[in-house]
Amino acid sequence: MSDTDNGTSGGALSEALADINTRWQALAPRERQLVTVMGWLTVLTLVIMVGIRPAWRSLQQTPLQLKEVDGVLDDMRRQADESRQLRQLPKVPAAQAEAALYSATQRLGSGATLRVQADRATVTLVKVSGPMLAEWLQEVRTSARARAQEANLIQVVPGAYSGSITLGLPLAANAR
Repeated sequence: MSDTDNGTSGGALSEALADINTRWQALAPRERQLVTVMGWLTVLTLVIMVGIRPAWRSLQQTPLQLKEVDGVLDDMRRQADESRQLRQLPKVPAAQAEAALYSATQRLGSGATLRVQADRATVTLVKVSGPMLAEWLQEVRTSARARAQEANLIQVVPGAYSGSITLGLPLAANAR
């Protein structure tokens, strides 16, 4: 931009301000007061819409978010307690761990097939109900001390799952 451009835009601004001032002076005192009140109301509305309303909305949502966070924290504490309890359980001999794994899998019925290879076991599932699957996982964790390492499951019908779960067997179960 050259100096002449700056002067031109500055001149246009000066002209616009002079025009506004002329119009302001032409208004009656009562009209000036009305325009001033409208200006303040506009500023107040903008402050409320931009500054206060979002903060108010946050304050209203905070109790719900705190309840949700507290629920997650309680769940994490419960899982930590369960993990501590499982770690304190005595080691399971290999034969007992495999027997517990086979027994739990048989309770799933014909929808489950178990393959054990060294320190891993893979269970293939076909249309196993969610509650039965959750119960099976809990039993496998407590009685065979096996942990799910990988799960590839899809819900084939509401409440029934198919896929596979790979379990890591405990070290005591692998020492043969």
